[in-house]
Amino acid sequence: MEEVEVPSYFVCPITLDVMRDPVTLPTGITYDRHAIHRWLRLAASCPLTKLPVAPDCEPTPNHTLCRLIRSWCALHRPDDAVDHTMKSAPADCARLAALVSRLADAKNKRPSQEALAALRELRDVVAEGERGRELVAAVPGSADALLDVFVSSATSAPENSAAALDVISSLRLPERCLARAVDRDGAALVGALVSTLQGHSGPDADAASRARAAVLLADVMACMSPSRAASLPEQAFVEAVRLLRGDDGMGASTSMATKAALRVLAGATAHGRNRVKAAEAGAVAALVDMLLLVNGERRRAWCELALCALNRLCGCAEGRAALVAHGAGVAAVGAWVAGASMAASAKAVRVLRSIARHTATVAVVQEMAATGAVGKLCLVAASVPEEEWQWCDERTRERARETLRLHARAWRSSPCLHPTLQALYPC
Repeated sequence: MEEVEVPSYFVCPITLDVMRDPVTLPTGITYDRHAIHRWLRLAASCPLTKLPVAPDCEPTPNHTLCRLIRSWCALHRPDDAVDHTMKSAPADCARLAALVSRLADAKNKRPSQEALAALRELRDVVAEGERGRELVAAVPGSADALLDVFVSSATSAPENSAAALDVISSLRLPERCLARAVDRDGAALVGALVSTLQGHSGPDADAASRARAAVLLADVMACMSPSRAASLPEQAFVEAVRLLRGDDGMGASTSMATKAALRVLAGATAHGRNRVKAAEAGAVAALVDMLLLVNGERRRAWCELALCALNRLCGCAEGRAALVAHGAGVAAVGAWVAGASMAASAKAVRVLRSIARHTATVAVVQEMAATGAVGKLCLVAASVPEEEWQWCDERTRERARETLRLHARAWRSSPCLHPTLQALYPC
């Protein structure tokens, strides 16, 4: 049969496909419901007109257009006609709005068991897939209500808090929602997350819940002002280190938990006051141990985050002392100099420069040569940009040369430095 041209007003401007559930924005433009809901989660404007759209706007169902599309599909696409319906979307939206309303009243007016029942029902909806997540996220005030329940229930009703965190993690809240929560009471939100990291989330608490809390903590920190981010409680670093090591009694740390803990440590140590807290919590040793255990291209991003955190931790005396005190600290960092990753190599060179500049005892200087760190620095310093070392930028080369000049006399005469590398040693 000859293909029939689809009427242009049946096509969603976002998906460029026949709409299944057409809805109209206040701007007068009609879109497919799931497509526009996904768009509005990221940008509060109409895709075509660029006019602003209120965050709590609920598009109006276009029933006339829906009937036309269903009639056209029944005539020209009978096999696909059953898909172009609005079977349960309005009912789903009404039911989900009622559940969110119950959560909004959960603090003072509703018993905790009723709130828990609502949370479990919402968790079942988001577990159904992308469509369920979009429906929950599209309910006005759903993100704020879930975050409020998570915070208010962290100590009084930990089971509710764990269920709320499960839904929040599935929704992948946009930055503006988290920023609103931080503005309302960022300290309380961080406190609730730390409480979850400590395992105070009731019978449902497990390694996955702690990992979700770490992921959300890293996202929340990205929305904080520097002054707020620099005031994280010491326990946050203790729990991040525990999560990184997998010291939760449940075996090795999961991939999600490891990456989340690394994000927390790398992000938080950008602020000076946090560096001492992280160093005292044992972050340096945990990061070095991770560098020693991790291998394979798949984990390269982890090592880049770990080296980023180590570089920042070496900005304080406590961090540098912890690195040189670790039996394999210098060797683990030096292994990533002149490696396969430009970012990792740059961070590793900066860590070694910091050690050579501020913590260079005779033993440390000898260790840098004996473990091959000096040899790697020679390779970087003498590399030619146009040839094999294209991954190494000029700033990294200059830092390597600067580091070598700090202890040139000791390293030139070191028996640990291969003669070939001594020939590459810059003057």
